[in-house]
Amino acid sequence: MVCVLCSSETQVINSRPQKSLNQVWRRRKCLNCAFIFSTHEVAQYDSIWTVTSSKHVVAAFSRDKLLLSIYKSCQHRDTALVDAGGLVGTIISKLHQSAHSNVIDARVIVQTTEIALNRFDNAASVHYRAFHRK
Repeated sequence: MVCVLCSSETQVINSRPQKSLNQVWRRRKCLNCAFIFSTHEVAQYDSIWTVTSSKHVVAAFSRDKLLLSIYKSCQHRDTALVDAGGLVGTIISKLHQSAHSNVIDARVIVQTTEIALNRFDNAASVHYRAFHRK
């Protein structure tokens, strides 16, 4: 990885796995300007998972689509965007734990999201359920 300031090579000076989020935190130091910054290494599930719907339509998993649907359900909150971002991380972590292959049923995503929203904010859960249960 290159430095975010001068684009020179960097060295990892500290690294810690974050198992609950399935990511790795790294502290890096630039070999040229000595600037220190942190990075997070995380799997790109958009390119790993495919989602199947009840109509047997197959599509790539979209973290952004999940984020937007949660954000819309949390719009009544002052911190909707921050809340949605945190919830997406939690939901993806739960999906990762339960996934047995790279194919995930859309109903599993909806159910996992409903459970997370219900624990977080009942009104958001009701809103989400109204738009995603058929």
